[in-house]
Amino acid sequence: MTQPDSLNRRTLLRSGLGAAVMLLQPAVARAAAPPGFDQWRDNFHQHARAKGISEATWNRAMGHVEPDMTVFKEIRNQPEFNEQIWQYINRRVSDWRIIAGKEALKKNEVVFARIEKDFGVERGTLLALWGVESAFGDPLVQQNHMRPVFPSLAALAWNEPRRRAYWESELINALKIVDRGWSTPEEMRGSWAGAMGHTQWMPEVWLNVGIDYDGDGKISPFGKPDDALGSTARYLVNRGKYHRGEHWGYEVRSSSGASGSSRTYAAWATSGVTRADGEAFPQANASAQLWVPVPGGPSFLLGPNFYSVKSYNPSMNYALAICHLGDRILGAPPFIQPFPDSERALTLAEVQEMQVRLTKAGFDTGGTDGRVGNDTMKAIRDYQVKTGLQPADGYGGLKVLARLRQGS
Repeated sequence: MTQPDSLNRRTLLRSGLGAAVMLLQPAVARAAAPPGFDQWRDNFHQHARAKGISEATWNRAMGHVEPDMTVFKEIRNQPEFNEQIWQYINRRVSDWRIIAGKEALKKNEVVFARIEKDFGVERGTLLALWGVESAFGDPLVQQNHMRPVFPSLAALAWNEPRRRAYWESELINALKIVDRGWSTPEEMRGSWAGAMGHTQWMPEVWLNVGIDYDGDGKISPFGKPDDALGSTARYLVNRGKYHRGEHWGYEVRSSSGASGSSRTYAAWATSGVTRADGEAFPQANASAQLWVPVPGGPSFLLGPNFYSVKSYNPSMNYALAICHLGDRILGAPPFIQPFPDSERALTLAEVQEMQVRLTKAGFDTGGTDGRVGNDTMKAIRDYQVKTGLQPADGYGGLKVLARLRQGS
């Protein structure tokens, strides 16, 4: 919600098991801290005291912490900026996420109905956020791809000069969460930037937007998804200015060049902009802006709720992927107008076949379940490099699958 895609949650998934061990080991068993860190930690200790952090909390979370130096590689490694928009969307609006999203809705129908009543946020939007951020709360994501947040935040607060005040503030927020008894340093595992749980909360959001939606006496983005989903809906309303009862927008057909201007749907229709599926705009007096991401590709009228999603992650591509995935989970079809030079997304069976063939060829995908994560992307990239398949971008599409089927 804050880093995230300019410092994006989508760059989250890197293993943090080594850092977890480091956090729990006695000081004598660890390597010395980098030069300057211990002095910074002593100084920051005084700052934490001034902010009301107890000595018990400090000793538990920061007394022997060592900085996770891998965060500085992660902060420069944001792969979504290297993807074409159709690749970005295909990877996130995948068969696996659509199928898993339908199952997640069945299991949590009561929660989503309650959220729609309380906040007016469409279930599709929340399902998509949940699916992209944590694979619908899959515990394997938490176990294998998240890291302890205190070593990460300590490294960033100590030695990331561009946004040091921000990282210091988030480290204090994380300490406050422990001080309030809402969580423990051991439980607080997340992205390299400190985003945690089902919908990847930064500590500030946990403190200031989180709500105890399941009534268990504490606020947590972990465990049952109720707190995470209810609080994320509250975030979209309070900070994203979500409009109850409005859809995020529509794919349209347009010859207009007035991209970016805001008009009512009725005014757009009068100027010749129509829904791509031929249906009428249901709320003629609601306002929307025209967006053409790529000339020759699909065009969209975007309402306020698209920009509410964008408040969660400041990337137009991210917001479009979330909004489209939400629609697909609820039964809508793919975009009608394809992006130029794009491939259709692989089916679940095709992704699994690709993973099986890559694994047999010696490229470890980390599993063959039809989910494309970092391990599969690395395996694809390594295969592309070895076979001379260009571009070597780690995107697993029809071209890669066709080459694998050729056995070369």
